[in-house]
This record gives sequence, C-alpha cells and structure tokens, in this order.
Amino acid sequence: MFVRLDITRVRTRHVPIAFTLMARQRLSMRKLPGLTFFKLMGTGSGRTFTVRDADVHHWCVLSVWETSDQRSAFLSSKPAKQWTKIALDQANIELEPLSAKGSWAKQTPFGNPVPQKWDGLTAALTRASIKPRWWREFWRSVPPVSHDLNASAGLITSLGIGEAPIGLQGTFSIWETNESITAFSSKQKPHADVIARTHETGWYSEELFARFKVTKLSGTFAGLELSKFEK
Repeated sequence: MFVRLDITRVRTRHVPIAFTLMARQRLSMRKLPGLTFFKLMGTGSGRTFTVRDADVHHWCVLSVWETSDQRSAFLSSKPAKQWTKIALDQANIELEPLSAKGSWAKQTPFGNPVPQKWDGLTAALTRASIKPRWWREFWRSVPPVSHDLNASAGLITSLGIGEAPIGLQGTFSIWETNESITAFSSKQKPHADVIARTHETGWYSEELFARFKVTKLSGTFAGLELSKFEK
C-alpha cells in the first residue's frame, strides 16, 4: 500500500471553488489508474471536533495506490492540478502503513500490515463515525486530549480531518518517532480515559487507527517547511 496526504491552503476568495472540488472530484478521482481508496476532506483544529473548529482555508486529499510510481504521478493528474491552481501553499506527504486496525467506509484501506520496527518519522491517523446520540459526550471529552496532544514531546504537527463537519471525524499527526506516539497514547491520562470510555459506551459505529512510515515530506503546512524534518 502506498499512501499520500495532500493538504492545500487557499485564499478566502477560493473557498467556494474548494467546496466545489470536494463534490466534483469524487467522480474524477475514481478514474485515476492504481487508486484503491481516497477521501476528500475538510480540516480543522481538532480542539473540539465541532463546527467551530472548521478551517475553510485548508483542504486535504487522502489517497491509497497500488504502486509508488502511481502515487507520485498523482501530482500530475487533473484533480491535483485543480488544487494547485488555487493553492496559496501545499503540503505533500508520502506514507507507508506500519499498522492499521478497524475500517473506513466498510473498507480496510491500508490493508493488514505486519508490524515492524521503525525509528524514523511516523504519522498517526485516527478516524471514527460517531453515533449521533453520543455526539455531546464525545465533544466534552475532546479538549483535554487535544491540549495534551499539542503539548506532547515529539509532535511535529497535527490537524483535524473530516468528511463532514460533525459525526465523521479524525486526526492526522506527524511525530519524530514511533515511540513518541506510543508515549502519548499510553501515558497521557485524558487519552487513556477516552479510550476506556469508548469501550464502555460504544461511541463509534466505525473506527480506524493507523500508523505510517513517513517516507517523504515536501511543501508547507501551518507555517512549517516540512522537508526540514526529513531524516
């Protein structure tokens, strides 16, 4: 599995075009050779996972490919060029799955990778469909976790991602090492409490947790020149 996440920042005047691409590219993306899974998503701060988190100036495309060459060729495709045309700046992140548990849209987009040791830059992706009756309780649990995440040692950057403003939400983050993700997920009390509460209540109708090798970084996100973090 060869994965990429492409994030585009747009000017305010181009926000309507971004909304249009979110709808229209669902058809054009399906025509790209070698593409096995994709999601067009909005972004947000991830502080509360409510509508007020939404960042209409950043948009992202997650895609999974059969080969590395097909993944790289995406930047020359029509959908990618449409984003580049309205971009104020962009970030391009190439990934390979280290682990994956759960499903997304009833699929296992990152396969079932055999766990392996990895000491380099690592990305984490979480995604969940939250049952409507648990929205309020879930939202109340998010701020403490978000605070700890952004203060965690080893975190390079993070953002909220979602296919819809509420109910279908997740996070994507890049870390200095795989161990730094493990330290956050296992040692931070708010995060551990949320995991326990999830098992107790069954907040999610579907969930996915995945980690990735970060094999290539380029461009800019949140003021960071991502290539400088490559080892």
